[in-house]
Amino acid sequence: MNVWVYTLLSVLAVSLISLVGIFSLLISQKTLEKLTLFLVSFAAGGLFGDAFIHLLPEAVENYGFEAKVSLGILGGILTFFILEKFIAWRHCHIPTSDKHPHPLASMNLIGDGVHNFIDGVIISASFLVSFPLGIATTIAVIFHEIPQEIGDFGILMHGGFSKTKALAFNLLSSCAAIFGAIFALVFSLQISGFIGFLIPFAVGGFIYIAGSDLIPELHKETKLSKSILQLVSFLLGIGVMSALKIIG
Repeated sequence: MNVWVYTLLSVLAVSLISLVGIFSLLISQKTLEKLTLFLVSFAAGGLFGDAFIHLLPEAVENYGFEAKVSLGILGGILTFFILEKFIAWRHCHIPTSDKHPHPLASMNLIGDGVHNFIDGVIISASFLVSFPLGIATTIAVIFHEIPQEIGDFGILMHGGFSKTKALAFNLLSSCAAIFGAIFALVFSLQISGFIGFLIPFAVGGFIYIAGSDLIPELHKETKLSKSILQLVSFLLGIGVMSALKIIG
């Protein structure tokens, strides 16, 4: 019962992150771009940190470094590749403009909903292994959801949604994480080895998001001073995950 409570509270918090988009209306476009890039750096460090400091050691400790762990990691990478390739959705955090167009708002909502469902599954699987792992994974997801939801809100606004409608639909899409969590909690009792696959799957997913989507965006900034601040933010993300490991 505690696992259900912790999981549902965590995915609810992740879902509510979608409301952060409204704050993007309160600051200038230039300031938003600067802030978002540092948030992306922090998120990349957090995702890599959770994947390599928490999730992967847990998978190896419980299941050994066997082929099924490697296949699970590859499965996570492949799933997010397919999500981006065929559902036309990706972790892009550059605000929408005529010079930087995004997929149609409806396509983004579908892709984001699928992604949030997977986030819920991953968070649930982590809590099923241990409470500290669940907390670390929830924090890592929140790290990358903050800049992502700012971008998603911008996409919906650019697609013609009103502020209220954009917030409502973005929140609705984010609530898919709750259904993902419930799905994983229920099926973990029905399918033997379900969690043993999901933890490596989460590793692959986090590595893909951080390495394929977030890092390339950071390379777009070439100014030395900003690049150093990005590096500091990246290391802070890893540092938070390391601190959670020590505390846990």
